[in-house]
Amino acid sequence: MSESYQILSPDTVVDYVARNPKLAAVLPPGQIQHVREVGDGNLNLVFVLERADGPGMVLKQALPYVRLVGPDWPMTPDRAAKEAQAMRRHGALAPALVPRLYDYDAARYVIAMEDLSDHQVWRHALNRGERHEGAATDVGEYVARVAFGTSAFGMSADNQKAALAAAVNPQLCEITEDLVLTEPTRPTGRNSVLPANEPDARALIEDDATVREMGWLKWQFMTHTEALIHGDLHTGSVMVRQASDGRPRSTKIFDSEFAFYGPVGFDLGLAYANYVIAAARAFALGEDERAAWALSLLDETWTAFETTFRSLWPQVRDPRVFTERTLEDFLAKVAVDGIGYGAAEAMRRIVGLAKTADIETLPPELREGAARGVLLASRMMATTRHADPDARNVAQRAGDLLLTSRTR
Repeated sequence: MSESYQILSPDTVVDYVARNPKLAAVLPPGQIQHVREVGDGNLNLVFVLERADGPGMVLKQALPYVRLVGPDWPMTPDRAAKEAQAMRRHGALAPALVPRLYDYDAARYVIAMEDLSDHQVWRHALNRGERHEGAATDVGEYVARVAFGTSAFGMSADNQKAALAAAVNPQLCEITEDLVLTEPTRPTGRNSVLPANEPDARALIEDDATVREMGWLKWQFMTHTEALIHGDLHTGSVMVRQASDGRPRSTKIFDSEFAFYGPVGFDLGLAYANYVIAAARAFALGEDERAAWALSLLDETWTAFETTFRSLWPQVRDPRVFTERTLEDFLAKVAVDGIGYGAAEAMRRIVGLAKTADIETLPPELREGAARGVLLASRMMATTRHADPDARNVAQRAGDLLLTSRTR
C-alpha cells in the first residue's frame, strides 16, 4: 500500500481536489459549496461535492477493510483500480448508462466521477412505490453491450485475453463465492433470519437439489470467463431519474468494483433476484398490482438483453465458427444461468450477511411471509431453471409463491 494513501474526510476533500489539476478543471475548488459523506453501503467512503449552480462531483475511496464489518475484515483497496477499469470499458460500450469517470488516483485509491445527485437509487425508489419505466430495459441493454463488447465475440483474441488477465479480482470474487454461492445453503455464523423463518432457512439447507445447483453455479462463476461483468448488479447499483423540466429520463449503473471476467448470466440474475424481492415487499404491503409489475421486470430485462445482443451479433469477430447456431446456444445458456444466479442472490439476501431494505424495513409480522416467499421462489428458480428458464414463466411461478406465503 502506498505511503501516500491517506483516508479522506469531509474536511480534506476540497484541498484534495485543489491539488489535482484534472479534478480542479472539472470542479474549481472555489465553487464547492458543501461536502457530504454518504457512504455506499458495505465497502467504501463516498463524498458528494456540491456546488450551487449545477452538478458537482463524487469521490469514492476504497478503504483497506470491509466497511460493513470494520478493520477485522481486511480488504485490499486495489479493488478501486478494478472499478475504474470497468467504468472505462463499460462506459465506452454503453456511455449513456455509466457515470462519467473523471480520474482515478492509484496512490490514494480514489475514483472521481460524475455527480448523480439528480438521480436516486433505484432500490429506494422501488421501496417508495415509484415506477421508473424503462429502467429494467436499460439494465438488459447494458448487460448485453458489456457482454458482447468484452467477450471473444466482440474483441480480438489477443485483446480479450489481455483484458481478462487485467481484470482478475480475487478478493472481491471470494466475497461473492462465499456470501452468495456458498453460505446461504450451509449453516454459518454469518447467516441470520427472524425466529419465525428459522424453519424456512433449515428447509433451504436441507434441499439437496438446490444445494446441487449452487455447487454448479459456483463452479461456473469461478471458471466461465465469458465477459467483463459488473459483478454486483442489484437495484442498489442502479441510479434512476424521471423525465422532468426538459431533461430526459436516465438510468446509470455504478459500483462495478466487483467486476471481473465471469458468466454473463450472473449480472442478469442479480437484477432478477432484486425484482423478485421488490415484488415480495409489494405483496406484503397488499400492493398486488405493483408486485405484478415488479415481476414483469424480469422479462423486460431479458427481452432487452436478448434484443440488444442479437443486434450486435453481425459484428462478431470470427463468423467462421461463431455462427447463428452459436448465438442461439449462447443465449440459451445465459437464460438458464440468469435464473440460477437469480436464485442464489435472492436466497442470500434473506438469510445471508448483506440483506436488503426492501424486506428488512417491513414490520416483522409482514417480513416473515415476504422472506418465506423469497426463499421458496429461490428454491423453485434453482431447481426448474433447466426445464423452463423463460423469464415470464419464472416470474409467474415466483409470484404465486410470494402471494401464498405472505402474512397479514
